[in-house]
This record gives sequence, structure tokens and C-alpha cells, in this order.
Amino acid sequence: MVAAVALMALGIGGMQARAAEKDIVDTAVAAGQFKTLASAIQAAGLVDTLKGDGPFTVFAPTDEAFAKLPAGTVENLLKPENKEQLVAILTYHVVPGKVEAAEVVTMDEAKTVNGKMVDIKVKGDTAMVNDAKVTKTDIAASNGVIHVIDTVIMPPKS
Repeated sequence: MVAAVALMALGIGGMQARAAEKDIVDTAVAAGQFKTLASAIQAAGLVDTLKGDGPFTVFAPTDEAFAKLPAGTVENLLKPENKEQLVAILTYHVVPGKVEAAEVVTMDEAKTVNGKMVDIKVKGDTAMVNDAKVTKTDIAASNGVIHVIDTVIMPPKS
């Protein structure tokens, strides 16, 4: 599966076309490394939104990224009484429109669906979104694109 995701990111062969048949949610679930993100999207009630027309650009934290959060954070965020906070965090990972890597690297910041800005920095071949390193880019979906990040980014308080 990892090899397939890597091939999709590179656009090799027919993999890109097959990936584009699935929406962002189904593409993330199929990748296998976004189980926590998928659970959070469901708990936040954002599945239908992210299965919608879009297009969306999702900076998707891996399961390992969620594991870096302090103990109990994910479990706490998944509670129904914390849905508003969870929605704010998840929508901070989504930029309206389809922004592929070639365009992302020309940007200094981007406005998220949350309404807050994320900082974008590029040094050499490493792109950062706030404090998160982009580890894979341009995973195609029928309604946008996914860029994999190694850290969950938190929206600013103000």
C-alpha cells in the first residue's frame, strides 16, 4: 500500500487515474496511514463535506502525527462535547481549491477553510506548513489533492 501511495504521489502509470476516481475521504482511508484522521473527520461530522465537490487541498496528518500529541488529546477531541474544537482543528488542515505542490512552494501562506492562515516555508526540497513537514505531495483525489504532513497543526487562538 505504501508503494502504491508513493507511486500515486509520483503520478506513475495508471495509478494517478485510479486515485482520482476516489474522493479525498476514500483516498485517505485507502492509504491506510490516516485511521486517526478518518475517525476525527467522522466525529466532527465532516465526512459529507470532504466527499463533496470541492475542490479541496488537505494537509493530512498521519497516524504517527496524531501520536505525537500529548497523551489523551485525541481521545478528548473525539468526545461529542469537543466537536467544535475538533472541527476548528480539522478545517485548519484544509485549503479551498486544488493547490498542487508546484503552487504550494510558491506561497508564503494560505487561508484555510477555518478562516485562519497557515505559514508555508520551503528550504531546499523540504516544505513546511507551520511546524509540520510535508512528507508526500500531490496524492490525487476526484475532489482535490492531499499533501501528507508529519505533525498535527493547531489553529492560532486569536
